[in-house]
Amino acid sequence: MVAPKTSPVVVLDGGLSNALADRGHDLTDELWTARLLRDAPGEIAAVHRAYFEAGAQVATTASYQASVDGFERAGIARAEAEALIRRSVTIAREARDEVTAVTGDRAVRLVAASVGPSGAVLADGSEYRGRYGMTRNALRDFHGPRMELLVSAGPDLLALETIPDLDEVSVLLDLAEELGTPSWLSCTIAGDRLRDGRPAAEAFALAADSEHIVAVGVNCCAPGDALPAVRAAVAASGKPAVVYPNSGESWDGADRRWIGEPGFDAALTSSWAEAGARFIGGCCRVGPAAIAKIARTLG
Repeated sequence: MVAPKTSPVVVLDGGLSNALADRGHDLTDELWTARLLRDAPGEIAAVHRAYFEAGAQVATTASYQASVDGFERAGIARAEAEALIRRSVTIAREARDEVTAVTGDRAVRLVAASVGPSGAVLADGSEYRGRYGMTRNALRDFHGPRMELLVSAGPDLLALETIPDLDEVSVLLDLAEELGTPSWLSCTIAGDRLRDGRPAAEAFALAADSEHIVAVGVNCCAPGDALPAVRAAVAASGKPAVVYPNSGESWDGADRRWIGEPGFDAALTSSWAEAGARFIGGCCRVGPAAIAKIARTLG
């Protein structure tokens, strides 16, 4: 059922990497934010707290680019790698509990365990190009074990996010159903198409019969693509939408930097909610100040 327009909106957090970079951290290695799960977990917690304090109701964990294989390539033993993936959820839960204890309010605050695309671990921008030549079995082998690790740490839901490929969408939906964990599906798009070139509406429609998918939509896209995507996601899936675009800049995978001009405006979020978005926030280069503006706009 599509959420009525009067349904309250859940405010998501913003980008983790930009907030950590603003705190002085170098994230240019292949592990990206996942490196700080080992080296500076307190800094990740500080960012989660900053977003909650700005008005976010969801902390998205630092597991987007985390994988056992990626940690092992960095010289980390498998047991520690598995523990670090679980730690991403623990850090967010503890930050949530700290903010709730300090404020003394009864606001609902959730932890969403980030499940990024397999292309993200290549650290070369593959998730923004789409297809990276993996079979369905290979995609299951990559995603299944780390999703099980994340679920074992007790998040409130999974964020299947920045997914650029229709085959990967299908595999992730199957795994989410097998795990029985509430999840949202969020694809990365350019215009009305996935990064693999296929229509985004095809990905949204795959989620229509998924019992445990609570919302369908897009993230890490241009802000201007958000409203048409929300409408398409609601129409194709029959579910509420999730939407959290980036700042409007583009990622240059070769030079590992953002280029272009920002174009994110919190005022746009009202139209997204009117179109059926139930979960609204920001992605890369959208920080706590912007999330505070979203919370005020939608409050």
